[in-house]
Amino acid sequence: MVRPGTEKKEGTNTMDTNEPKGASLRNKVAILFILLFPSLVYVFLASGRHNFARLPYYGPRHAVKLLVDGKEKTDTIYHQVPPFRFFNQLGKPLSEKNMSGKIYVSDFFFASCRGICPKMTSQLHRVQKKFAKREQDDVRILSHTVDPKRDSAEALEAYAERNNADPRIWNFVTGDKKELYGIARNGYLLPVQQGDGGPDDFIHSEQVVLVDKDRHIRGFYDGTDSLSVSKLLDDMDELLAEYEMKEPSQKNKVEYRPRGSGKNDSIKKK
Repeated sequence: MVRPGTEKKEGTNTMDTNEPKGASLRNKVAILFILLFPSLVYVFLASGRHNFARLPYYGPRHAVKLLVDGKEKTDTIYHQVPPFRFFNQLGKPLSEKNMSGKIYVSDFFFASCRGICPKMTSQLHRVQKKFAKREQDDVRILSHTVDPKRDSAEALEAYAERNNADPRIWNFVTGDKKELYGIARNGYLLPVQQGDGGPDDFIHSEQVVLVDKDRHIRGFYDGTDSLSVSKLLDDMDELLAEYEMKEPSQKNKVEYRPRGSGKNDSIKKK
């Protein structure tokens, strides 16, 4: 007969309080991981080598062989927007040198257009609104006329003013028609019919192009579509972040200057 209060309760063992060895080991590993995880994350981020989705490169590319530290390596050469020289809405010359160190959005329009151009200009105003007050001066918009015969600097300035374009970030350019059409087709790779830039040639495209600081094409977007331009804005953030990851290492480049030489004699080690 069992006395009241002395019966053994099912599922309990008052004598064995030790955990199984496997469970104890798992607990120790979990605690160690919790303690080390913040440090691992810090090292991972501080190294500047963490991977994230990078924007693609567009256009033809080819591989080249390089000799680095006595070893042969293969590098990829991507399509690059060629050098150019046009005139902006203020009548000032503007070339690829003005875009150095900047990402930019390029499009092609004409001031008297009543079709897709006003929609594109309105959507590109979103780019200006987002990036005009950016602390780093590294974003531009470059709108090329496809009607240089009528779109003089004065006409472009009037168009820019009507659309509240900030000349510090947004340039409207004109120039020689053959050069404008040539860079549209062969530089920015617009998907338009082939032509020679002659009197009967005409380009009309809704495409806007995202160009990086090295004049590589990184994206195409429908400039009349708000969703596509929203994607453009996101991609611009991603592209700027990509450069922010690169630039800390570039800041460590050493500048050598021969003793007794002038400022212009400096040689930068890359």
